[in-house]
Amino acid sequence: MDNKIDKYFRTLVEMGGSDLHLSEGQPPKVRVHGDISPIEDHILTHEDMVELMQPIINPKLWEQYVNEGDADFAYEMDEHSRFRCNYMKQQRGYCCVFRLIPTDIMTLEQLNIPSVVKRFAEMRAGLVLVTGPTGSGKSTTLAALIDYINTNFNRHVVTIEEPIEFVHKSKKSIITQREVPSNCPSFADGLRASLREDSDIVLVGEMRDLETISLALTAAETGLLVFGTLHTNNARKTIDRIIDVFPAEQQAQARTMLAGSLRGVVAQLLMKRCDKPGRCAVNEILFATPAVGAIIREGATQKLADVIIGGKQLGMQFMDDAIWQKLQQGIVSPREAYMKAIDKGRFKNFLPKEFQNMANAGGA
Repeated sequence: MDNKIDKYFRTLVEMGGSDLHLSEGQPPKVRVHGDISPIEDHILTHEDMVELMQPIINPKLWEQYVNEGDADFAYEMDEHSRFRCNYMKQQRGYCCVFRLIPTDIMTLEQLNIPSVVKRFAEMRAGLVLVTGPTGSGKSTTLAALIDYINTNFNRHVVTIEEPIEFVHKSKKSIITQREVPSNCPSFADGLRASLREDSDIVLVGEMRDLETISLALTAAETGLLVFGTLHTNNARKTIDRIIDVFPAEQQAQARTMLAGSLRGVVAQLLMKRCDKPGRCAVNEILFATPAVGAIIREGATQKLADVIIGGKQLGMQFMDDAIWQKLQQGIVSPREAYMKAIDKGRFKNFLPKEFQNMANAGGA
């Protein structure tokens, strides 16, 4: 039997959207190719929100949401449509956001992710970080990487997610997916348990606290291949974020651990296309080398850009170079390239005159 909210999910799917936003006191809205717009004029009341939200959530989780104001879970409307759900409370009342999760896992080739990323799948131990802002496709890229492992290698892969997004069926590998908090209390608990589960690879859905990051470094040092995500835009910020989580007196030790265990960083941004509707991913890729290890130990992460730019023959890629390539190919507009670039001066001269003036005034 259909739930009342399913009509909005169908509209989202039909429009090719990525997210559905429902908020008390607002009309329903969807995000399509990065832009949010209303899909009807009706203003959602408190009663509407309860009717839409309550039927699709576990009763215990609904009680938690009503009492505490937050809940995360996954909802499967049908075999083709699965959603990551976030419930929150806001000034006007109830609010929720749903991210459409494709049920078919795309390959790295279909996502246009550089093929050198497959090297991380072939590694036996260490830490690999896939990073980017919210909504940049980190989960999609990681799912493609896990699927590549699943198709080509005989490994035991344990994923720890909140909630489980992409569902993997075991192929050559054994895939064990655990959801926080229903299958394990926290990311840290799931990671700790994975050390006793004969795992070869562990995917940590989010490395957001000291305990999880510390355990991930330890697991990587002791022989597991650990994939983790962070909300950072490039390799330098990723290294800094990991170290900054530790108290000052532990940072020297953390730098030594990270220098020894890091195998690489794949940073990802999504850019709006100008050649056709949609968005495209751009990636910064760092492979750990002795020079990278020395930079991390020294705490001199400002030198990483030069290492990445100089490491092209090793498969490394600097974010601005990836953006530049998309601009040269006519895939993204000069303004989009300027907005997403680290060194904006490199792209400013390509902006139309009115945007150049705004950029000079600091308004773009």
